[in-house]
Amino acid sequence: MGRQSSVGSWVAAVVVVVAVVVAGVYMARKALHESAPAPVPAPAAASTASVAPAPAIRHPIAQASGPAQASTAALPSLENSDASVTDTLAALAGGSELRSLLVSTQIIPNMVATIDALPRRAVAQRILPLHTPKGGFLTASVDGKTVMSDANVARYAPYMRVVKSVDPRALVGWYVHYYPLFQQAYVQLGYPKGYFNDRLIAVIDNLLAAPDLARPAALAQPKPPYYVYADPALESLSAGQKMLLRAGPANEAALKAKLRTIRAQLVGATLPAAAASAPASSRTGQ
Repeated sequence: MGRQSSVGSWVAAVVVVVAVVVAGVYMARKALHESAPAPVPAPAAASTASVAPAPAIRHPIAQASGPAQASTAALPSLENSDASVTDTLAALAGGSELRSLLVSTQIIPNMVATIDALPRRAVAQRILPLHTPKGGFLTASVDGKTVMSDANVARYAPYMRVVKSVDPRALVGWYVHYYPLFQQAYVQLGYPKGYFNDRLIAVIDNLLAAPDLARPAALAQPKPPYYVYADPALESLSAGQKMLLRAGPANEAALKAKLRTIRAQLVGATLPAAAASAPASSRTGQ
């Protein structure tokens, strides 16, 4: 796991969708991080020998259901979208709190890169679309084991207020309106034949597959001051799933509920309870 720097941001990046959902929770100061430095997603290598056909689109954005009165305003260019994205997201969140949490530049590209990286082992700090929570990672001793302190949950309060204040249907409507920019950013990330909405659904499913812990997980400290999960099964989880665990049980439940609602809006169907709790494999690319 790395150092106590930050590694994530996801509740206002899934996209803000998940973004908004992901950002708040994923924005943990990384005290539980990977032993290796967080890699920046590498662009997919282009092959000149043969041209593979584009994969079939599984979740076309046209099937998403948004507000009855979707915006018809013209989109800015991706390069000039930061001001518009900030203003519209702040309006969705009902105030200026989200505005203060957002990193002010490259918002959509950073959301796309962060979301794409969540199912992997680590996320590079420099691609996060949100500022990280204040304060340091705290531990406690329970039954002779080192665990994450309940006090860490308070660090996520500003992000969770944003999550709870945003109406999922309005958020999906915002995402649908801005989708061409998300798709453009995904192509520029290195997926010329990829479809970002399909990747988003896969990431949501990976997050929903995070375990629900009945008690705080034991931590180990093989290389002070860094911590890892003592349970290899937990340590092998994706970066996004670990971030959910760090948010605490109540926040994890709230985030999963929001994600299920967002997913239903995006695909036009409710995810069955059994499917929501089933393991989801992590993808490493498109």
